[in-house]
Amino acid sequence: MLELVLWSSYGLFMSLTIDQLVEEAMQLPAASRALLAERLVESLDFTETDEIQKLWAAEAIRRRDEVRSGNVRPIPGEQVLAEVRRLVGR
Repeated sequence: MLELVLWSSYGLFMSLTIDQLVEEAMQLPAASRALLAERLVESLDFTETDEIQKLWAAEAIRRRDEVRSGNVRPIPGEQVLAEVRRLVGR
């Protein structure tokens, strides 16, 4: 089991397992969890970042072109979220 040890300037502060850390993080408001997730992702060391960005840009352009051509009909975000909530029972 992985364990995270947090230190303060006064020494050992607390010890948390990853599961405990996740449980604590899930208590944060949604906006705070999103910010935490963003910062965690940013902290990862991607050696192929440029290639990944190029691939995502190409995917975004492909999707845009599908919508513009009429081959794909966009669905409003609120409608998608409502369907997800219905499916997961929330």
